[in-house]
Amino acid sequence: MVRVLLVGGGKGGAALLRAFYPLAAVRVVAVVDLNPEAPAMRLAREWGIEVGQDYRRHLDRVDVVMEATGDPDVYDAIERAKPPGVTLVPGAVATLLMALLHEKEQLIDRLSRKRHELDVILNSTHDAMMAVDQAGKITLFNAAAERLTGLSAGEVLGTEARDTIPNSRLHVVLQSGRAELNQLQELGRVKIITNRMPVRDRDGRVVGAVAVFRDVTELLGLAEEVTNLREIQTLLEAIINATQDAISVVDREGKGILINPAYTRLTGLGPEDVIGKPATVDIAEGESMHYQVLRTRRAVKGVPMKVGPARREVIVNCAPIVVDGELKGSVGVIHDISEIQKLTEELDRAKRLIRKLEAKYSFEDIVGHSPAFTSAVQLARAAAQTPATVLLRGESGTGKELFAHAIHNESARRYHQFIRVNCAALSGSLLESELFGYEEGAFTGAKRGGKKGLFEEASGGTIFLDEIGELPLGTQVKILRVLQEKEIVRVGGTRAIPVDVRIIAATHVNLERAIHEGRFREDLYYRLNVMPILLPPLRARTEDIEPLARQFVRKFNQEFGRQVVGLTPEAIRRLEEYPWPGNVRELENVIGRAMIRIGYTDTWIDVIHLPLSDLGATSVEPAPAEDGRTLEDVVRAAERAHIERVLAGVAGNKTEAARRLGISVRNLYYKLEKLGIDHRAG
Repeated sequence: MVRVLLVGGGKGGAALLRAFYPLAAVRVVAVVDLNPEAPAMRLAREWGIEVGQDYRRHLDRVDVVMEATGDPDVYDAIERAKPPGVTLVPGAVATLLMALLHEKEQLIDRLSRKRHELDVILNSTHDAMMAVDQAGKITLFNAAAERLTGLSAGEVLGTEARDTIPNSRLHVVLQSGRAELNQLQELGRVKIITNRMPVRDRDGRVVGAVAVFRDVTELLGLAEEVTNLREIQTLLEAIINATQDAISVVDREGKGILINPAYTRLTGLGPEDVIGKPATVDIAEGESMHYQVLRTRRAVKGVPMKVGPARREVIVNCAPIVVDGELKGSVGVIHDISEIQKLTEELDRAKRLIRKLEAKYSFEDIVGHSPAFTSAVQLARAAAQTPATVLLRGESGTGKELFAHAIHNESARRYHQFIRVNCAALSGSLLESELFGYEEGAFTGAKRGGKKGLFEEASGGTIFLDEIGELPLGTQVKILRVLQEKEIVRVGGTRAIPVDVRIIAATHVNLERAIHEGRFREDLYYRLNVMPILLPPLRARTEDIEPLARQFVRKFNQEFGRQVVGLTPEAIRRLEEYPWPGNVRELENVIGRAMIRIGYTDTWIDVIHLPLSDLGATSVEPAPAEDGRTLEDVVRAAERAHIERVLAGVAGNKTEAARRLGISVRNLYYKLEKLGIDHRAG
């Protein structure tokens, strides 16, 4: 290995360093320059090569010094200081040598690649090839020739073709200098078609000959395949043209190559608009799924977009066309959804109407056994048998709407309409027009002929005024009129319209305080407060948490496709310790999130599925400052200790232990494995 010292860290020195660094026969010992930030100095530090400012201390351990400063004084100083046997090379000479060497290597590499490419081409071609030199000796024999003749290239190269290859006439072509084209010839048991050509030098002298030949039986087979392909193509075209789904096919470049009549009917674009054009030509809104498929080689399904001049709304499915592992293009199937959307809109309107006509819940859907809650249910059942106005009071999430549905379904009005109105969701003027309706011309944009209000639509049934504590004072006056006179006056009208409607109101607002503050009318309060029902918050009825949680588990089992049995005792305790500011609605959300987190093989919701981020930290005692364990470690240790105590209490009986723990035997074994508890005994 040649050891090199590079003196000069400028651009020339950096170029030499880059040239020498990859060479296995050369090791750059050090780079020297007065400027430590010179390009070659930075590069040397990056590559772990020693750097410095004094070349003298390196001269006794190198074979060659490359002077790259271009300063004659530096060159002379190195010449005087170098020991015998060390070669000093000016940077210009070294650069020239490296350039010539690099050019030679590139040339050799290009020739080698060209030779390799030629060999690959010759050996991959379907046609057999054989060539001879001026003496008639074989110089080329490709893989196809080996297959046809049954001879290997190693056997025939360098031999005379007339002796080695049966019926070869290349020696005749050498002598005559005339080509022999499309010659039918037998080669063993097969027939071949062969072309023989002389090879001439620049002076026109024959210096060799080459033969290209092919098995005729294979050509006949290919002809049959072409015939079959044409039949298949005709069949596929008939199928594609007969289908009612629009089909679009592009090549690997994203240019259109095929569409069917259904595509033209849907988009309004014909073959002249699409064939040979980019895949985006038909898109009015959205991105081309053809290009996405060509880029990712993955199918896409159910992508909405708009196509054609008419901007038809469609759903697009696209898939790649892959032949022998090579991407050839993309095929798209386009479904017109305009009719589906019309039907969906009609169905939505019908559903909205049905929601107005039906109350979904009954008292059987209301879960709770605590005394305060049972008292509220009994009072609501009694109220349902009377036409009295009911005022449901309680915090958000306590189930006021559920009670309203149940009261309606238990009443004599159950077969008439049930309409829910959120008084906090609409502005005063809009709320009045919705509740009481309006006459034609009552305001700009009013519907011709006017419109019925919700009180008229609910006549004979029940109207549920949710969040009534948020009503504007002006609207409160009109609600009071309905309660007192059983009639309404439309916005912009003067005629009183009688209505037979039962009012159930609900609020979480402190109405007494609102009256004191002038935000709620006292006379309306007394009209609404005929049958007040107070729904207790969840924190006041902790004994109802477990049955509510189990009900939500059953609900989410159906929605999420799970098979969760219930909650472990530890999980129930965790839920009962939490104050539930969001009440039953918050409990439902927590159980829903736990059902999402739980594994598909798990059947019980445990403490680990109820993280503090869901339940807050108020129910968990803070760990001592010196305790460095994580919450998961603490829970795991407590769970392990409790299971071990229960197992000890039942002498290792797994069935009895599972019963006492409130979990399945299978879940118990899972926990024993997870917590590392020895379960082989007992």
